[in-house]
Amino acid sequence: MRALVLGGGSMKGAFQVGAIQAVMEDGFQPDMIYGISVGALNTTFLVNESGQQLVENDEVNWKVAGRKLLEFWIHHITHPQDISTLRSRMLLGVNTLRSRFDGILDPSPLHNLIRGHINQAYIEASTLLSKVGAVNIQSGEIKYVSKNEAHFMDFVNASSSIPMLMPTVEIDKEFYLDGGMREVAPVRQAIEDGATEIVLIACHSPHLYQAEDMNAQNLITLIERVRDITVNQIVNSNIQWAESFVDRSILRGKHMSLTVIRPSAPLVLDLQHFTSEDISRLLVEGYKEALHILKKESKL
Repeated sequence: MRALVLGGGSMKGAFQVGAIQAVMEDGFQPDMIYGISVGALNTTFLVNESGQQLVENDEVNWKVAGRKLLEFWIHHITHPQDISTLRSRMLLGVNTLRSRFDGILDPSPLHNLIRGHINQAYIEASTLLSKVGAVNIQSGEIKYVSKNEAHFMDFVNASSSIPMLMPTVEIDKEFYLDGGMREVAPVRQAIEDGATEIVLIACHSPHLYQAEDMNAQNLITLIERVRDITVNQIVNSNIQWAESFVDRSILRGKHMSLTVIRPSAPLVLDLQHFTSEDISRLLVEGYKEALHILKKESKL
C-alpha cells in the first residue's frame, strides 16, 4: 500500500503543496492519503480531486491532481484574510469574561473556502483510503476518521483549528482541535492501516529557526512561536519513530520504504502578514526540495 502522509504546518503547508506536485510528477500514485492540520486540508482536496476525476474520466491523473492543488493555493490563499479574520477586541473580551471564548481568529473564510471547493459526492467516489486526525479536548486523545465516516468534514475543520487562535469544533457533543497537538505527521496511523511504501511530507525542518526581533507581547505572535517550538519537537519524534520502525521491519525481511521530504532549513512565514508572493516562494521551495530528495534517493 502506497501512502502519502501530510504533516501539519499552518500556512507553511504551501511548501507541502509544492512538494506534492514534484512527487506526483515523479510518478507516485497513492493508495492512501493521511493528513493533520493543513495536511488534512490538502488531503481532502486531493481526495475530492481524485473522486471527481473518477466520476468524469474513470481514472485518476495524479500529475493533474497535484497541479490542481497547487493552482488552488495560488488563486485562493493570497493573504491572511483568506483564512481567518481578527475578532473584535470588545466582543472577544466580553465573550472571554462570560466563558464563551471562541478564539482570537474567526476561521469562517477558510471553512467557506473548503465548502466552495469540496463536493461530498466526489469524496465518496474516491477509492483512496484517507484519514484525518483531530484531538479530543476532553480526553486529550487524537481521533482519526476516514472519509466514509460521519462528520468527516467537521474533523477536517477541527484538525486545522489552531489552539487558542481558533475555536474548538463541537462534534457529537465533544470538542476537538488541531491534531498536531498529539501527532504532526500521521505516519504511525498509516503504518497501522497497512502502508508499506510511504512518502511523508512535513513542513518543518529538523531544526527550529532563531526568532529575532520577536514581539513576545503580541499574543498571536507568542502563540504561534510556542506552537512552532512544540510542533517542531513532535514532528521530529514522529519521523524518528517511523524511520526506526521501517529499519526494523526491513531487518525482519518485510519490504517497506520511507521517503521523508521536509525543508532543509526552517521556513519563516508570518501568519498575520503573509502575501501571495510568500505563498509562491514556499511552493517553489517545496517543489525544489522534493526534486532534490527524490533525485538523491533514485541514485541509492
